[in-house]
Amino acid sequence: MFEIKYSPEASNDLDRIGDYISKDLQNPTAALNTVNAIQDRIDKLKKFPNTGTLLSSIYEDIDLDDYRFVICLNYLAFYRVVGKKVFIDRIFHEKQDYISILLGSKS
Repeated sequence: MFEIKYSPEASNDLDRIGDYISKDLQNPTAALNTVNAIQDRIDKLKKFPNTGTLLSSIYEDIDLDDYRFVICLNYLAFYRVVGKKVFIDRIFHEKQDYISILLGSKS
């Protein structure tokens, strides 16, 4: 079984997602359900860490060979597998410019 490790940025992403849905959209129940669904999907990586799509398979020109992602509702969780650990680096809404953000964090 693999261990899941959230980066501080990924933890902040989850907090922001929950806060946005709860406060801005005024739906605390949906916020809790959404964050729980994202975490449940990520937890499945403990048993099957390579089930996510390689980011390089859809963006060939980008040097992010070690990144994978899983889809969780309208969100994408980006992660890397190193040894027996799954590092959750970021979680973005599907409409965000996540490639620019990820490339910025790699430089």
